[in-house]
Amino acid sequence: MTGSHAVITSSTSARRGRLAGSTASAAALVLLVSACGGSGGGSTSSPENFSYLSVTENTTVKTALTTLSKGGCKTAQDDLPLKVETVPQASLDQKLQLLAGQDALPVQFAAGNAPALTQQLYKSGKVADLETELKSLGVYDQLEPAAVSTIKALYGGKVEVLPYEYNIEGIFYNKKIFSANGLTVPATWAELVSAAGTLQAKGIQPFSASGQQGWPLTRLISGYLYRSLGPDALKAVADGKAELTDPEYVKAAQEVAALGKKGYFGKGVGSIDYDTSVNEFLNGKAGMLYMGSWALANIADEKQNKVGADNVGFMPFPAVEGGKGSIEQYPSNVGLGITLGAKSFDKKTGAWVSCIAKNYGSTALKDQGAISGFKVNTPVEDSNEVTGQIRKTISGSRQNVLWFEALFSTKATTVSQSNAAGLVAGSLSPEKFMRTVQDALAEK
Repeated sequence: MTGSHAVITSSTSARRGRLAGSTASAAALVLLVSACGGSGGGSTSSPENFSYLSVTENTTVKTALTTLSKGGCKTAQDDLPLKVETVPQASLDQKLQLLAGQDALPVQFAAGNAPALTQQLYKSGKVADLETELKSLGVYDQLEPAAVSTIKALYGGKVEVLPYEYNIEGIFYNKKIFSANGLTVPATWAELVSAAGTLQAKGIQPFSASGQQGWPLTRLISGYLYRSLGPDALKAVADGKAELTDPEYVKAAQEVAALGKKGYFGKGVGSIDYDTSVNEFLNGKAGMLYMGSWALANIADEKQNKVGADNVGFMPFPAVEGGKGSIEQYPSNVGLGITLGAKSFDKKTGAWVSCIAKNYGSTALKDQGAISGFKVNTPVEDSNEVTGQIRKTISGSRQNVLWFEALFSTKATTVSQSNAAGLVAGSLSPEKFMRTVQDALAEK
């Protein structure tokens, strides 16, 4: 596992909360798009390069595309040479707004830190309808159904991005610790809490989590909500049909706060950053870690993983007794989506996209251990058992859910994640936490 992918993993984790939407950025983009004609007018000449704009922090896609350009996609490369440009992720939205205003978006580009930005570009005619294009090319079936479900949930029912990255989330656990303490994989929330109590009583920290980032804690709230209220629990909030202050929503925050009150996250969780939380688990200092499948890179890295990849298991978020959700509904995301311009999607671009759809999944998995939302058509030996388990889970999944802040505004996302540590540390009551986030959601 390359060191660069470990860096990508960290940057990926840091951006989860930023995918929920940027109201100010979207508003600015509306003005820019409107100023240049709204419907994406301008030159429709064929592109000279397969230009690709992404973020500096993410080298996975760039590396895989470069590999394909020299191998499986050499014919497409000869007709339309790959040209890569990167910008720091913090500058991506501004760069996209500038290019959109100039009617100069590249052939393929990272779709922005917020789905709202991509949706505006799509509505203005600047982003290709990828479901239509891929079906026309005969490669739509190369997308994993679970990835399609996640993309449509994020982008208003449309396939506006390609799943170069695809992650599901759940609870990684230390098999050796579980076995030594007579624990089996919890199937219900009550069993999970009981297992945590057993570990605590034996002097083993039950959960490792980053209170500094906040989202590893709020993910537990959404996990409980999806299991208790069903897969539309947070969409109902986004649509104004429910509020986070409703008793059944506050109940989820109460359950997570109770874990903190019992000390199940250890001491000083508010000061624990993402890397430290992962390292605690990989060094055997905690029995469980809620995380996404991007952590497979860390698990496969023998220098980081002191407990050994064979001692790491993965379980779905457990069921809530009497709940409407299913443990087969995994929280998922597609990282920083990559999309294609509508005007530059010609025959040569289509050749590239066809080749990517058929070959990217195998290439990224073989060379970098990265799981994408493309099918793996060339057999690749899994680096460890847990990777194989997660790949199988993704392939068999048909309906996934999002994360706590996925449909929140930028402000509400920040409020949620910055107050999560206070919720589990006891300085903020569950009722106050949910009220604070709901108030932020109500602001326009």
